[in-house]
Amino acid sequence: MLLRCSKSSRKTVSLFCRYISSSSSTEKHSCKVLVVGGGTGGCALTAKFSRTLKKSDLIIIEPSSEHYYQPLFTLVGAGIDKIEDTKKNEKDILPENCTWIKQKAAHFDLNKNIVTTANGSQIEYDYLVVSTGIIPRYEMIPGLVESLQNPKIGVCSIYSLKYVQNVFPTMQTLKSGNAIFTFPASPVKCPGAPQKICYLTDDYLRKEGKRDNVNIIYNTSLPVIFGVKKYADALWKICKERNITVNTRKNLISINPQNSEATFQNLDQPEEKTTISFSMLHVVPPMSTTESVRTNKELCNEAGFVEVDKSTLQHVRFPNVFALGDCSSSPNSKTAAAAAAQTEVVFENLEAVMKGKKMPLKYDGYASCPLVTGYNKCILAEFDYDLNPLETFPFSQDRELWSMFILKKNVIPTIYWSLMMNGHWNGPALFRRIMHLDLFKKRQ
Repeated sequence: MLLRCSKSSRKTVSLFCRYISSSSSTEKHSCKVLVVGGGTGGCALTAKFSRTLKKSDLIIIEPSSEHYYQPLFTLVGAGIDKIEDTKKNEKDILPENCTWIKQKAAHFDLNKNIVTTANGSQIEYDYLVVSTGIIPRYEMIPGLVESLQNPKIGVCSIYSLKYVQNVFPTMQTLKSGNAIFTFPASPVKCPGAPQKICYLTDDYLRKEGKRDNVNIIYNTSLPVIFGVKKYADALWKICKERNITVNTRKNLISINPQNSEATFQNLDQPEEKTTISFSMLHVVPPMSTTESVRTNKELCNEAGFVEVDKSTLQHVRFPNVFALGDCSSSPNSKTAAAAAAQTEVVFENLEAVMKGKKMPLKYDGYASCPLVTGYNKCILAEFDYDLNPLETFPFSQDRELWSMFILKKNVIPTIYWSLMMNGHWNGPALFRRIMHLDLFKKRQ
């Protein structure tokens, strides 16, 4: 028998079905290990645990469908690589032996061991690893978002998927005037990148025969050009040779897009502000952890980072909670290389905690920053918590080398996709020990 419904009845049925659909997406889950964040560290750690836990015991929360290898964004901005070269589908990165909840974490209740997602789903866990990274906060600089939305103004940034592809066209149209590059007064991911795009712009202009008409300025909020003196000395020399002006303790506070002017504050004398015109302005925005992380006082310190012991990466108040990568309060340089080293520490230490044993590993603050200084040159900076060089190769790495550029462009991305995302790469510590003939040194 064929039933016919009125238009109003069909609308009611449609609304009811929509209600049922939305209600069914709000679920309750439980697991042994919950990883929040499917970026570099989260994916690598999940891959490791997927070999020791059942699928139902391992949950990862990540809202994104696509995974980007962000260290290549600098080369995308310089026209060397394409954005497609940096991207893979998240489903192809995550291991099959885990449960992926494609939602955004909205609230952490550390006392009840529950994370609630944006759609209201709740995940109860025995152990939690927070690996949510940090995010660019373009809105914090007046005039910046408006400027970025109009490519003709000359403002660009490599730190966002939305804006990175405008950087090279901006370099191409640059003919004269001031090209200004900034470093903000906040922690940033890949802190060497603001200089890399500066050096690449200089090299590009020289190749195009336009460098003499452009004044390149690097304004950093930091008191130094780079935190590790060995590499800082090399970078100061490069800037002097290439006529790049470096101003320390200068922080971008606003942009006037109508007049193409940028205003900087002297952080040593806050009342002193300087406004300068530009033809190109590359902005690194302030960065912070996600809102759900930084606003949670139980989870974070006053700066908004997950408060962990810098050696064990275990939370200082909740022993069943760890943090990994850029969202952590550990005072290391925030790089993918640091996340690789941290992944092994978190995995081994969390497994020990789960078994009631003493945590075996300590993170030494290792980070690596391949400082690209031209279209075929790179200085490979590697260092620890104390800003002492911690170099992998058996030669001094404070030199511009073509081999290090190839390492940055081709070798490290291959390691990232084929080894780290499968949980098999913990950084170059083993290779360093081999190359420096201390293979049998006791692991710390």
